Amino acid sequence: MGYGCALLAALLFGANGSVAKVALGAGITPAQLTLFRSLSAALVGGVVVLMTDRRALRVSRRELVHSAVLGIVGVALVQWLYAVAIERLPVGVALLIEYTAVLMVAVVGRVFFAENVRPRLWLAIGCVLVGLAVVAKIWSSDLAPAGVGVAGLAAVAFATYLMLGERLATRTSPLASAFWSMLFAALFWSVFSDWWTIDPAVLTRRVSLGGHLAGTSLPVWALLCYVMALGSFVPFFLDFIALSRLGATPMGVVATTEVLFGFAVAWLWLGETLDTSQVIGALIVIAGVIVAQTARHRTPAFAD
Repeated sequence: MGYGCALLAALLFGANGSVAKVALGAGITPAQLTLFRSLSAALVGGVVVLMTDRRALRVSRRELVHSAVLGIVGVALVQWLYAVAIERLPVGVALLIEYTAVLMVAVVGRVFFAENVRPRLWLAIGCVLVGLAVVAKIWSSDLAPAGVGVAGLAAVAFATYLMLGERLATRTSPLASAFWSMLFAALFWSVFSDWWTIDPAVLTRRVSLGGHLAGTSLPVWALLCYVMALGSFVPFFLDFIALSRLGATPMGVVATTEVLFGFAVAWLWLGETLDTSQVIGALIVIAGVIVAQTARHRTPAFAD
């Protein structure tokens, strides 16, 4: 179940990139989009928790502090830093740098927490990073130093999300973890996103979906609804379930398939294609994910 949730979350996140790109092109800023995503996830998550398990909302002061750090660093800043990075780098390269967080988590776990990291997990991580490098074709990219630096910060924030999320999800329910982290992310961006400057006319404006769907147009509010539901709450909730069952490193390795799903959606929707070398890179990533499935044994925190 853990791997299934992680893969489905990666699929939804990958597909969300194309939807978000259209919304951003319509005049919504990255910070405002992040606010919409975080706020909607917090509201939906709060309602669901109240209806299903109110006791899950009772957290200790320490868990609340962890949730605040997770929400601000692991949710709010990861999304914003990634948006800033892709303004200066190709999307695939920015994702590749961000997903070096998987290596950071493994190294921190080995050095500071004495985790038993099996050799084949390092092989899996190596396969994933090499495969993503081939898919992104980093050898032909003229990388801007500022973009690389911002993407590196996104990797650090993402590693924080994986490590704190793993520990928080094993102490509280995945739904409660998602609710609290999203709430703090929403509070953060409610101050710094300038949401009050949005022209209401922008929300009702119809925009073309572009690419193979250029003949189809939707209002911006419909795109935002998709981003807020299937691009935010659902995949984040699935990620917390995966974290509680797999741990940070295996879940992070599987999450890198987001890049593949992103390329696939861009090909079907926007007409972007992969060449032979990129297809080979994609296969290397898939091989790495398969190896990772047996690399680390961890007792699940919740029964299936």
